[in-house]
Amino acid sequence: MKIWLGGTLRDVDDAKVSVLDHGLTVGDGVFETLRASDGQAFALTRHLDRLTRSARGLGLPDPDLDEVRRACAEVLKSNPMPLGRLRITYTGGVSPLGSDRGEAGPTLIVAVGPTARRPDTTAVITVPWVRNERSAVTGLKTTSYAENVVALARAHAAGASEALFGNTVGRLCEGTGSNVFVVLDGQAHTPPVTSGCLAGITRALTMRWIGAKETDLPLDVLDHAEEVFLTSTLRDVQAVHRIDDRDLAAPGPVTARAMRIFDEQAGADLDP
Repeated sequence: MKIWLGGTLRDVDDAKVSVLDHGLTVGDGVFETLRASDGQAFALTRHLDRLTRSARGLGLPDPDLDEVRRACAEVLKSNPMPLGRLRITYTGGVSPLGSDRGEAGPTLIVAVGPTARRPDTTAVITVPWVRNERSAVTGLKTTSYAENVVALARAHAAGASEALFGNTVGRLCEGTGSNVFVVLDGQAHTPPVTSGCLAGITRALTMRWIGAKETDLPLDVLDHAEEVFLTSTLRDVQAVHRIDDRDLAAPGPVTARAMRIFDEQAGADLDP
């Protein structure tokens, strides 16, 4: 396997990051995950725009997007696979121990690994922890994912693939790695970014393509929503058939339409 690091492709066994890299020591980094089909990344421009926004939010220099595009192309060419998870990681680079950032400059890593198409439906749980909608890193796709690791482990222990968070004021927010949509009276709704959720790429495309609305929703909307579905880079649109102990018929008609439209539109344009 070949990985991009330090401005060039390297064999995976030779791709070494310093133990003093700020992304490792304090989680000072941002990242993007893209779906790659037969060597072609989906929605690359949108992902690179968000990578830049996240970097600026952390006070990192803007990534060199020409290099990132070149790195993605080289990694995909060197690691052929029918369906892949392409990961771009951009960190604060080698720094002193502690929160202060050093002067060595950022680290850019691009790697890809195989993945499989998700099932059409899944189970989710809610968790007692909350997203802080007023955090300094709200809306940034940072590498500080320990909170998600803990919540996702709880979901897996309960036989689910995702955990859903509320925020500090009891409103529906997001999953560990997905956005959530609910259907009320036949209309799809998703929480606004002011809830603390990430502005997902698949979320934005789904909203545009099916006419979903941003709506401030209480967490307990999950108790009576007609349908629930998730969106993310690797899920696309995925129906939810169980939330905690509540079973739902899935995919319902609105979700089935969203799944069909997303597949059609994404298949017609790789960089929408």
